[in-house]
Amino acid sequence: MDQPAPISRPTSQPPGGPAVEPRLRDRLTIPVLASGGILMAVMQTVVVPLLPDLPRLTGASPAAVSWTVTATLLSGAVLTPVLGRAGDMYGKRRVLTAALALMTVGSVLCALSSDIGVLITARALQGAAASVVPLSISILRDELPPERRGSAVALMSSTVGIGAALGLPLAALVVQYADWHTMFWLTGALGALGTTATWWAVRESPVREPGRFDVLGALGLSVALVCLLLGVSQGGQWGWDSPRILGLFLGAAVVLALWWRQQLRAERPLVDLHLATRPRVGLSHVAALLTGFAFYANSLVTAQLVQAPKATGYGLGLSIVATGLCLLPGGVTMLLFSPLSARISAARGPRITLALGAAVIACGYAVRIADSRDLWMVILGATVVSTGTTLAYSALPTLILRAVPAGQTASANGVNVLMRTIGQATSSAAVAAVLVHHSSSLGSPAAGVPVPTLHGYLLAFAMAGAVALAACAAALTIPGDTPSGTPSDATRRARSGTRGARDGAMEGA
Repeated sequence: MDQPAPISRPTSQPPGGPAVEPRLRDRLTIPVLASGGILMAVMQTVVVPLLPDLPRLTGASPAAVSWTVTATLLSGAVLTPVLGRAGDMYGKRRVLTAALALMTVGSVLCALSSDIGVLITARALQGAAASVVPLSISILRDELPPERRGSAVALMSSTVGIGAALGLPLAALVVQYADWHTMFWLTGALGALGTTATWWAVRESPVREPGRFDVLGALGLSVALVCLLLGVSQGGQWGWDSPRILGLFLGAAVVLALWWRQQLRAERPLVDLHLATRPRVGLSHVAALLTGFAFYANSLVTAQLVQAPKATGYGLGLSIVATGLCLLPGGVTMLLFSPLSARISAARGPRITLALGAAVIACGYAVRIADSRDLWMVILGATVVSTGTTLAYSALPTLILRAVPAGQTASANGVNVLMRTIGQATSSAAVAAVLVHHSSSLGSPAAGVPVPTLHGYLLAFAMAGAVALAACAAALTIPGDTPSGTPSDATRRARSGTRGARDGAMEGA
């Protein structure tokens, strides 16, 4: 089948001729990729309203049910850099479509079964979708001209927050008014539609970095990440000083050291550490980790705070549906502010946008500390944090795109998303530890239910705000980036011109 021309190449066919279908596909490329990112975030969020009821619905223990979240986190962290590297080598659209297909299969399995083992396996399959955003950003870099690239990348980065804000109220409504399997049938249908649309509308990028896949590097990184994130996510349940947790952290450190040495010696490494340790790339990864930590605390703490019983003196006693609606303005704000992020990056550079975003996140937490009792102030503070997250998350991939060669954009952005994931996992563990240590019994001491105190929530806000300021400082230390239209872009265009004769053969591969 004839493939459409790249977005950046004008077609020579007359209006109404054979070029109509390629032009339609070109117009749909950005919306289709953005919808894939939103769908990925929705998939990660929809299980949250089910967690309190899943032990009853599946006959499993609460500890087993928690693995429906942990499995997605672990598989996503492992597969994001692996699939990013595979996309650079074998074709980004091909790997992106495969990731969406795995996500869809996971939804169908969840819809068909109530067995906790099947649900955990299915959720692990859905973790493959974490690679959707870095792969899509890499495609946009390859296919779009510089003047359109910034806004498209900003929108793609914002889809994570937009999908999370949409997913929670959607899932809550389905769980409240329909059988819980219906939610997964719905997401499965959306996943099938997204997979088909991606294969049809997105052109395969001609930019490749051929070579042998680093299987040993992929296995080493997978083992190190599983040990690290398993220890972080389960430390609160197993005990931070338990032999299992200490063993996991020790194992992660040893395997990571061996992996680092192997990557430096490999001819075609999974992660180019020489590139990743350059200040412009390495500091961007540090800022991504800190921003992920600061952002994630907002959703975690807000959801618990507004659902706390009114008897606590500060809680609002809202339902899960009302809680999702409280977070919805933040998602809308992320959609509206992504173009502004692109304009700031074009005018001042993405590192300034990143620093500004982190500072706005810190201001949002200052609002939360000032007043967390009135609903409108809670929504205002959460929305300010979401606004800062939009600016920061939109700037991160732009920093990476300007600092790495075209053939490594998917893998480099995959590592950046991985650092955000590690930051979010660490944030979850840190927030949980703070709230557990600042709890009081609601009711009589014998029969009371332990709930976090308002002081505990305020400490969590202060912690997240301090990390956001650290992210701002890290962003300001990133060396000045090169604006669009510099030799990096010229080199990319020159390379794409020399590839023109090979495009047909690569598309047929």
